[in-house]
Amino acid sequence: MTTSRHYSFIDRLLNQADQSLRTLIPGAAQPNRPSPAQHLANVPMDEEERQHIAGLMRINHTGEVCAQALYQGQALTAKLPDVREKMEHAAAEEIDHLAWCEQRLTELNSGTSVFNPLFYGMSFGIGAAAGLISDRISLGFVAATEQLVERHLDDHLLQLPEEDIKSRAILEQMREDEIEHGNQALEAGGAVFPAPVKQAMTLLSKVMTKAAYKA
Repeated sequence: MTTSRHYSFIDRLLNQADQSLRTLIPGAAQPNRPSPAQHLANVPMDEEERQHIAGLMRINHTGEVCAQALYQGQALTAKLPDVREKMEHAAAEEIDHLAWCEQRLTELNSGTSVFNPLFYGMSFGIGAAAGLISDRISLGFVAATEQLVERHLDDHLLQLPEEDIKSRAILEQMREDEIEHGNQALEAGGAVFPAPVKQAMTLLSKVMTKAAYKA
């Protein structure tokens, strides 16, 4: 007969420290699924196009860093074991997005944002605070965050040159996954946030996107 191991708060804290390093250290994140772009060909592009696409992919990578931090913070403070498992499962799936964006940035001769540690810390704190308030609020943050990411992805897909099929394949799969994660959070009992809260989240995301696009 097998028994599930019950982790103490210290165990979970150490696990979160390990996960944070895997999230922030370039090359440390290993995807469970291959990149949707791995068999697609690179196309010639001029320097201005390359820099713009790299900026968009850097924003998306930073967004995934924030998502990891949010989920990990929530998992640390979630009250119900099944909610904690949902947070950890979502974070594991988001690792794919993190790695795919980083791979694409490498192909574009660019790198990840220097601001990632700052945004990671902020997002982790928000996630942990949400988990302390209630699991319903915590799941609501997941849903609201995924809706925000979905809008970013829609905008970036419109900005991508039509011939950049590699970046497009990655963003389209990410969009599909984000919609699913948001729906799952609401179905699990997540709160639907009022418009002022969503507007505040949007303003914060604008700061992140402007900073990550350039560096």
